[in-house]
Amino acid sequence: MQHTSVNVQELDIKNYMETAVGDILMPVLDSLDACKCPNCIMDILAIALNSLPSKYVVTKRGELYTKISNLQNQFDVDITAAIAKASVIVSRNPRHDR
Repeated sequence: MQHTSVNVQELDIKNYMETAVGDILMPVLDSLDACKCPNCIMDILAIALNSLPSKYVVTKRGELYTKISNLQNQFDVDITAAIAKASVIVSRNPRHDR
């Protein structure tokens, strides 16, 4: 079997969860009345992403090879819950002075 090379310079692999969490992070934080300073936002984002499964997708120059909108609908509830839990953790241990 002959193998062909893949031009990885044309391809990107992205964790779709980063985009999905980023898309709903601020509305969820607004509904929770959570601190929205840069430190808290990044801490909440990191904790939420660490608690969610990675969902990698392959793109070619920005073009998605998978139907992301279906993934978004499936994960909205899990993402919202992960953000809420992360917000509680960060609010109990903020890395800034209130």
